[in-house]
Amino acid sequence: MGVKLGVFGAGGRMGREIIAAIAANPRATLAGAVEAAGHPCVGERLSGGLIVCSNALALAHASDVLIDFTAPAALTINLDAACAARTPILIGTTGLSAPHMKAIDAAAREVAVLQSANTSLGVAVLAALAEQAAARLSRWHAEILELHHAAKLDAPSGTALMLGEAVARGRSQRAPTPKAARTGARGHGEIGFASLRGGTSAGEHTVLFLGDHERLELTHRAESRSVFAHGAVEVALWLHGRAHGRYSMADALPL
Repeated sequence: MGVKLGVFGAGGRMGREIIAAIAANPRATLAGAVEAAGHPCVGERLSGGLIVCSNALALAHASDVLIDFTAPAALTINLDAACAARTPILIGTTGLSAPHMKAIDAAAREVAVLQSANTSLGVAVLAALAEQAAARLSRWHAEILELHHAAKLDAPSGTALMLGEAVARGRSQRAPTPKAARTGARGHGEIGFASLRGGTSAGEHTVLFLGDHERLELTHRAESRSVFAHGAVEVALWLHGRAHGRYSMADALPL
């Protein structure tokens, strides 16, 4: 039997992708799945005789590692369940605020927590490359462009913010605080963001470094949400057995 993985958000698009990715991975076993009380998929039968339930704590006790791709409003409940059961948790939920980050920090003092806005291997490499490029092109302007499907709520995307943080690290400056829209001239050292919405894109991110008469573009295109799901399963397997603390994709996939 493989590592038992529990899934929060079983009725969402990512939740279903993750359940399928667990089934396809010989090192993993689905421990169970949870959705919010009243959700239409509660009571739905899964493979192996499992049934989608709404009891986060029961799932945490049944799992070796938890995977959470839900909504910010569900984060506290899921973290509390992970801490009560002493079960490591991978958090892929985006749109998190400063209080959410503080809650994650507090949970990491009790269990292993890996939080990332993006769990694809390609994006992890993109972030590493962006950080290196920013260090070498410190006087160039930096812009981050992202495109997602029409139903994507948060803008800029969590991945775009993560890439902005990578650029800031490369330049040894504070992480950017993006505005909903930016107009006017570009300030020195400013990291710009642009968000596009439409169609069914699973996610495209480009980091542009703009110099005098030349530019460098680093791009990742997700052709399917399955890349995030398979990456999440691999990272969850890595998280199994880790000591309490806060981890990153760079820890799980050293580059």
